[in-house]
Amino acid sequence: MQTQYFQALNEKLKRVGNGQPQLILDLKRFKHNIAHILSQWPQHLTPRLVVKSLANLNLLKLTADEFQTKAFMVFHLAHIRPLYYLIPDADMLLGKPMPISGVTALLKEHSYLATQVHWLIDSVSRLGQYLALAQSQQLQLNINLEIDIGLHRGGFEDLVQFQQALTLIQHHSKYLKLTGLMGYDAHVRKLPKVVFSPIKAFQKSQQRYQEFIQIIEQFFPTIDVSMLCFNGAGSTTLHHHFIQTVCNDLSFGSLLLKPLDFELSVLAQLKPALLIAAPILKVLDHIQVPGLEKFQAVQPKQQGICVYGGYWRGEYVYPKGVQPHVLFGRSTNQEVLNISNDAAVDVDDYVFLRPAQSESILPQFAELYVNDDSDTFKVWENLRE
Repeated sequence: MQTQYFQALNEKLKRVGNGQPQLILDLKRFKHNIAHILSQWPQHLTPRLVVKSLANLNLLKLTADEFQTKAFMVFHLAHIRPLYYLIPDADMLLGKPMPISGVTALLKEHSYLATQVHWLIDSVSRLGQYLALAQSQQLQLNINLEIDIGLHRGGFEDLVQFQQALTLIQHHSKYLKLTGLMGYDAHVRKLPKVVFSPIKAFQKSQQRYQEFIQIIEQFFPTIDVSMLCFNGAGSTTLHHHFIQTVCNDLSFGSLLLKPLDFELSVLAQLKPALLIAAPILKVLDHIQVPGLEKFQAVQPKQQGICVYGGYWRGEYVYPKGVQPHVLFGRSTNQEVLNISNDAAVDVDDYVFLRPAQSESILPQFAELYVNDDSDTFKVWENLRE
């Protein structure tokens, strides 16, 4: 992002912004990222959008339309109903196992959601809880089993326990229906290369995934396994699955906004599309550290600013030299920032920060301000958790 880009956005915010910290979506960059991923997408694989990473119904609808998908991965029970009302035939897979108390409360009031969701199960004991719920409410639940393919963050790792879960499903088919597997492979990018190269780590995870599929084929010989949901991937490993995968359903989301944590060589063709803009409340010609006034003469002159809000997870990127002041510390109310002495700023100008993640930032802001070629911003309401 060039200086001219931020200058133009700063002027637009001063004209039509709301004078508060705003979360900005660059629509042109976002659509560029969609087009790039679409150009590589194998037609036989189902795109599944990660709702927490794109937690805005307008954003999800736009992306789903572009990818021609109705498959979503949901990480918060509070997101299920809004997504259902937006897309009544949405196919929702939970991205983490949910406590039985939350699921019970949801289905007690909204039993029609039972068949809209693939309920993620990570253990035999949790499967027993869901079976009891299904029996008590006379429902049949779609069951997706979380498998450990190398990440070691829970899920079925022991094949004996996995077979016990399949047996339970088999014996209670009135209440439980196996709909697939979910195996997350984020470790592929995080393992030290001296241990495994990303390619070898990915291949090993795929071999492990295939072992679980083969057990399903043995337990359910009449099932067409190609009709089950074998979910995998994520923004950092998606490209591996494009080459070869045992999965038929791939999750992604963050890479379309490309926050700072996704500044990776494998995503170099994608553009950052999400920014936080915060108004400058005060411009300080010379930052003075409290308690050190008598040393003012020997303190190096450092220009500073106070902004509306602060302490967001990410990095300030504009104006030149902007960074949190070390001695003042961080503040969520009125953060003191250093800027370059030759940076020309004034009160009511904006500073810009690139978030580290989209999923941690979107719920902090009520609205997403969509920046395109028009003279105003479209305002889209974000999902809350």
